Amino acid sequence: MAGETTRLTRRRALGAGAAALASAGALTTGPARAQGVTRMKIQTAVPTSSIYFDLMKRFGERCDKMSNGRLKMEMLPDGAVVNAFEMLDAVDKGVVDGGYSWAHYWSGKNSAAGLFSNPAAGGGTGMDQLSHVAWLMQGGGNALYKRFYADVLKVNVEPFMLQPMGPDPLGWFKAPISSLEDMRKLKYRAPPGLVGEIFKEMGINAVAMPGGEIVPAAQRGVIDAAEWIGPADDVALGFHTVFKHYYLQGLHQSTDVGEVLINKTVWNKLPADLKAVVEASAMATMMETYSYNVHRNAQALQRLKTEFKVTVHDTPKDIFPAFIKATNLVYDREAGKNPFFKEVLDSQRAFAKIVVPYWNKINGLYFNLGMESPNAT
Repeated sequence: MAGETTRLTRRRALGAGAAALASAGALTTGPARAQGVTRMKIQTAVPTSSIYFDLMKRFGERCDKMSNGRLKMEMLPDGAVVNAFEMLDAVDKGVVDGGYSWAHYWSGKNSAAGLFSNPAAGGGTGMDQLSHVAWLMQGGGNALYKRFYADVLKVNVEPFMLQPMGPDPLGWFKAPISSLEDMRKLKYRAPPGLVGEIFKEMGINAVAMPGGEIVPAAQRGVIDAAEWIGPADDVALGFHTVFKHYYLQGLHQSTDVGEVLINKTVWNKLPADLKAVVEASAMATMMETYSYNVHRNAQALQRLKTEFKVTVHDTPKDIFPAFIKATNLVYDREAGKNPFFKEVLDSQRAFAKIVVPYWNKINGLYFNLGMESPNAT
C-alpha cells in the first residue's frame, strides 16, 4: 500500500485490540516463557473465516507437536491488534510476536516487495506458481527475500514464506464484462503495490483494501468488482452474496505466497531446535497449502455454481496481452529507479530462462489432457 504506515505504540495497539484480546490476556514485550514453554501471539491479515487462518492454526499446531509442547502459537485474526497494513511495523516493534500477511503489502516501503509474494504475470517471465516457489527455494530467491527485510527495509523481523495460494482469479463482478473496455468503466479492488499500478496503466480504476473490507465496500457501492484469493476463501468471505459473476483466469497474481514474520529479538531467543521446528513447519505448510487449495477451491467452485447460482466466465482474452504489456512497462520502469528491484527481477528472469522452457512444455501435456477428458467442463 502506498506510503509509510503510521507509527505504532504499544498503548495504541493494545487499545485497538482490547475487545478481541480480552479472553487472551495482555500482550507482552516478547514471547511468554513458563516451565520451558515459549508462547507467541501471531496476528494474521485474514479473518477467522478464511481457510488461510485455518492453515495458520495448523502451522501453529504443527510447531506445538514437533516441539513436544515447548512452542505454542496463538493465532489472532485481522484487526485484533493492528490493521493488516500495519502488521510489519507491529512485528518490527514487538507489539506482536509475529504476523501473517503477504510481502506485497509492504510495497509502499519498497516496490521490490511484490516480486517475492506476487510477481504479476510471473514477473513477466512466464513462471507459474510452482516455478516461482522453485526460484525462492532453489534459485536464490530466499536469500534475496531475507536481505530485503534485513538490509533494505532494515526491520527487526525473521521472514518465512509458507503459503502459496495462487493462481488468483481475475475476480468478482456485479455485471458481466466482455472486454477490457468494459472493465475500464468499473472501480476494481486490486492488490496494493505495483499490481495496482499495472491495472492503472491499463486504464482500470484499481483501489486497494484489506480482504475483510471488500464485501462491505461492495455492499455500499464503493466498488463494482474485486479480486481476493480463490474460490474457497472467496466463499468464506461472502463474495457470492454481493457478486454473481466470477472470472477464473487472471494474470495479476499467477502466484500469491503468504508469509509469516517473527520479531527478530523473539527469534534470536529461540534455541536451535525450536528454530528448526519453525523452519520445518513452514516447509510442511507449503505442501499442505498446495493440496488444500486444489481440493477446497474445486469444492467451492462447485458450490458457487450449483448452490449460489454464480455464473463462472472465461476472462475476456483482450485483457491478457494488455496486462503483459503493462507489466513489462511498469517493471522495466521500476527497475530503472530501484536497484534492489532490478536485482530481484534479474534473478527471476535468469532463473525463468532455464526453467520455463522445461516446465511449460511438460505441463502443456497435462493441460491438454485435462481439456480432452470428460471432466473438462
